[in-house]
Amino acid sequence: MGASAVGGSSLPEVADRLVRTAVANATREFPYAAVTVFAGPADLQLPRERHPAFYGCYDWHSAVHTHWLLVRLLRLHPDRVDAAAARTVLETHLTVERISQEAAVLRSWPGFERPYGWAWLLALAAEATDWAATTDDPSVRGWADALRPAAEAVDTLLLDWLPRAGRPVRDGTHANTAFALGLVLDAAPLLGLTELEGAVRGYVGAQLLADVDAPLAWEPSGHDFLSPGLSEADLVRRVLPAEVFAAWLTGFWPRLATGAPSSVLEPVVPGDRSDGQAGHLDGLNLSRAANLDALAGALGEQDERVPVLRRAAEAHRTAGLAALTETGYLSTHWLGTFAVLALTAAP
Repeated sequence: MGASAVGGSSLPEVADRLVRTAVANATREFPYAAVTVFAGPADLQLPRERHPAFYGCYDWHSAVHTHWLLVRLLRLHPDRVDAAAARTVLETHLTVERISQEAAVLRSWPGFERPYGWAWLLALAAEATDWAATTDDPSVRGWADALRPAAEAVDTLLLDWLPRAGRPVRDGTHANTAFALGLVLDAAPLLGLTELEGAVRGYVGAQLLADVDAPLAWEPSGHDFLSPGLSEADLVRRVLPAEVFAAWLTGFWPRLATGAPSSVLEPVVPGDRSDGQAGHLDGLNLSRAANLDALAGALGEQDERVPVLRRAAEAHRTAGLAALTETGYLSTHWLGTFAVLALTAAP
């Protein structure tokens, strides 16, 4: 996927700023939000002790997707970023020893970071693995090899969980099922996880394909950084053939061609960016931009819904990128990843 100039910004133009911020955050241990069940005193560990690779960026999942950002931008734009700084972080953190401990934590606590963190771990491993297949760079191959045990742990956990997951979680935060499974479905083929790919496709068929008339007018909630409706549509478009998906989308979003409901097509403005939850709405603009562009790309260019989707994507991307000027850690520790998603989804 290529980058496109939007609102005066393209991925090459913002890449170095995103990488420099990511390097600083990936090595910043505090403040840290630990989502941990303490089974006993031995579990009272500092972030760096429990998570030697992913101890920074305020929380585990943000650390994982920040490493994905570093790998992706180093791969796409090595001449536009501080490559030496990015490589230092990756060489230090993505080692066999450190990732083996991360894999051990995942296996020992099956509910940890399910499904959002799991999905980002697979996305990171897939990015490194796909790059390793096309380069002679021994460092990239080392990162891919080191990440393999953690990816295999997530594969095992997902294959165990999906058959009993039941109805999808349709909120706009980390528990959202559709967004995570979209990342998983993108990553699984690159990692050779064919059974997992089939399991996700089966889950989508059983749980989502009958959905019609999504309550998009109810979006967004005040703390959303994902759109439940757009995330679901973006997952389904990965599963269905183009012509079948176009018909499914008509039933799922019947008023799209008329620009309704406006609540899901117009960017949102956070009321208080100093509040980490309210600040999620900046990320919502960026994740919506990626969703909207992906949906437009899945439809034929003659489809009357495409211009509506493209205009909405551009408006969301412009609003979301403006938030990258925010300096508070509650914003910078995660927004860069969603900026990359929004810019790489652009046509």
